Amino acid sequence: ILPLVSVNQILLLLLVLTLCAILYSKVHQVPLALRNETVDLENPEEMEEEIPVVICAAAGRMGAAVAAISSIYSNTEANVLFYIIGLKTTIPHIRKWIENSKLKEIKFKVVEFNPMVLKGKIRQDASRPELLQPLNFVRFYLPLLIQKHEKVIYLDDDVIVQGDIQELYDTKLAPGHAAAFSDDCDLPSTHEMVRSVGMQNTYMGFLDYRKQAIRDLGISPSTCSFNPGVIVGNMTEWKHQRITKQLEKWMQRNVEENIYSSTLGGGVATSPMLIVFHGKYSSINPMWHIRHLGWSPDARYSEQFLQEAKLLHWNGRYKPWDYPSVHTDLWENWFIPDPSGKFKLTRPDS
Repeated sequence: ILPLVSVNQILLLLLVLTLCAILYSKVHQVPLALRNETVDLENPEEMEEEIPVVICAAAGRMGAAVAAISSIYSNTEANVLFYIIGLKTTIPHIRKWIENSKLKEIKFKVVEFNPMVLKGKIRQDASRPELLQPLNFVRFYLPLLIQKHEKVIYLDDDVIVQGDIQELYDTKLAPGHAAAFSDDCDLPSTHEMVRSVGMQNTYMGFLDYRKQAIRDLGISPSTCSFNPGVIVGNMTEWKHQRITKQLEKWMQRNVEENIYSSTLGGGVATSPMLIVFHGKYSSINPMWHIRHLGWSPDARYSEQFLQEAKLLHWNGRYKPWDYPSVHTDLWENWFIPDPSGKFKLTRPDS
């Protein structure tokens, strides 16, 4: 039998240990922000879902890509990863621009696009040579450039984003659909602009219905077209349906038969997408793609409508970094001057 003193000592020791355990537990329940210590935790952003956004940086219009990126980054708390696609000759310029401006905080990867993949697939057309630039076809090759994401956003460079890009990323794609686009007949305000500047918003404006290959598709020429300048894509479905191969097939047929051309409404990058995705795409909220701001230097949207818009697109000839153009003030809100001084805005007084 243990002496009474020894039993008391043991009980006292157990009591002290119990109190220590309680105190330890309480201390470790205090929020990290209130404790005077540094804890090395994983960056919480790494635990959020990444939103991959693909934008091209083309020679002569890198300021467009910078403004688009700036607008997206400034209007969201989401974990955005920018994929900036360029040619070998342009990549150093865009990288320097980002790293030497307030955009240095963004998460980005620069990816080189090899124009050799387009060899033999583009018919030379002198009427609008800018539409034949290699980076116009980056959207055809998204799964090859962006390999670790299932869902991807592609944006033309001549856009600015006024809403939270998370909303666009949350666009629901129906089963079996590889992409979502905006229909060209979905906005009342667009109809007014179509009448005023003669824009095409049906398949007839993009495909040559005099050609048998087009008539054989069985697509009514009055079918509403869609605009592939904003895409929410499902890369798993894209690869499963071999979308890239289908697009390349129609590019090669156009080289041989001239079934669409840049003299028509949308040039050579939109037409094959209209064929391949006909009847097989989901819809983007119309306010997430307010377009045609570049079709005329005179046609303007109302200020109230523009304030409500989530994304503005200057598709057409009249770009907001050039002159003349409309609603340039909205675009310039997000433009960041080129630290190297190579890219300059064209203005009436410049």
